[in-house]
Amino acid sequence: MIYITGDIHGEPERLKADAVRRLKKSDTLIVCGDFGFIWDGSEKEQSLLKKIGRMKPQILFVPGCHDNYDLLAKYPEVDFCGGKARQICGHLYELLRGQIYTIDGKKIFAFGGGISEDLTMREEGVSWWPQEAPEEAEYEAAISRLAEHDNTVDYIVTHDISSSIKQFIKMEQENVEIGKIHAFLNVIGKNVRFTAWFFGKYHMDKTIPPHYHALFQSVLKAPGQEPHSRKKKAVQEK
Repeated sequence: MIYITGDIHGEPERLKADAVRRLKKSDTLIVCGDFGFIWDGSEKEQSLLKKIGRMKPQILFVPGCHDNYDLLAKYPEVDFCGGKARQICGHLYELLRGQIYTIDGKKIFAFGGGISEDLTMREEGVSWWPQEAPEEAEYEAAISRLAEHDNTVDYIVTHDISSSIKQFIKMEQENVEIGKIHAFLNVIGKNVRFTAWFFGKYHMDKTIPPHYHALFQSVLKAPGQEPHSRKKKAVQEK
């Protein structure tokens, strides 16, 4: 089964929550950006990553606005579930921008990154990395790859969200800043068929009907999945 959660920001307690501890070896947990455990490259951090890689569920993440892109780039790219990913340790992987993965029979389009809104408080190469903003080539490759799949996937996992949905998330603000990534994701939302879209940047747990899910601390089972036992039974009955 596939489960989704929001920004973790390198907080080990989040992975000790009951909802995570109940997950099985056959399960997958996807983090919608700001994983945060790859930050300073210290021995303590490396030890923690090894523990995460040995956890029962497979743990995947898209990068956000609080991830060290320089360190992420040092991990090897590998073939993973029909796409390319970076293997961090064990069954802990970074999902790369614009890749499409097939997990438990579901197609997942991943597109991490975003635009930090607190740049004046952060230092490049220390607490902020310009690679958080996708490059033009990444946008183009994502569009081409979606076209190869007839612009149809089951789930979309991002850190940020489209301009059309962002207004509902930040509607309390007078000025909603729209960047290129928001416009790009808006195009994806209009042209791609999908069952559910998950994103984590805005630190809230909120469903925007009918297909969008803002996530933070909740661990949500992705919709449209049947328990493995039921699937097996259905096959036997045929």
